[in-house]
Amino acid sequence: MSGQLLTLEQTLNLLSETPRRIAGLTAGLDQAQAITAPAPGEWSANEVLAHLRSCADVWGNCITTILAENKPVLRAINPTTWIKTTGYPQLEFAPSLEAYLNQRAVLLSTLKPLAPAAWDRPATVTGAGAPLQRTLHFYAQWLARHERSHIKQIQTIVKIVQTN
Repeated sequence: MSGQLLTLEQTLNLLSETPRRIAGLTAGLDQAQAITAPAPGEWSANEVLAHLRSCADVWGNCITTILAENKPVLRAINPTTWIKTTGYPQLEFAPSLEAYLNQRAVLLSTLKPLAPAAWDRPATVTGAGAPLQRTLHFYAQWLARHERSHIKQIQTIVKIVQTN
């Protein structure tokens, strides 16, 4: 799947599956384990979740704007910058995970009924060099791929903090 555009079905499947996998992997974590990093300089499960929520905010908002406006101009926002405005890293893990799952349910309820042509709706993105042309599909698959890359990270974190 890497390097090529995901199909709409692949994108929707990943967007549906990844939050459930994260919930399953972290089901046995208590709050102390959730905020424990496996090693100095590494992220805790809570920090990974905060990062994923920030990415979902930024890229999900792009999707929402693309659907609401005709050919919008979007200002690029880095999720690493956005997270500083959210307080997500300081939230308790369980309610933060619940908010992430709810946010994803809303996004999926928006995306699933879309006609294939809607996935090609464009936006111009500014603020990160030369203006870029991006589609709703681009943002949805970017979110799906990015989250997928953090599954093994969470799995490793949970394994380490639960054995310590």
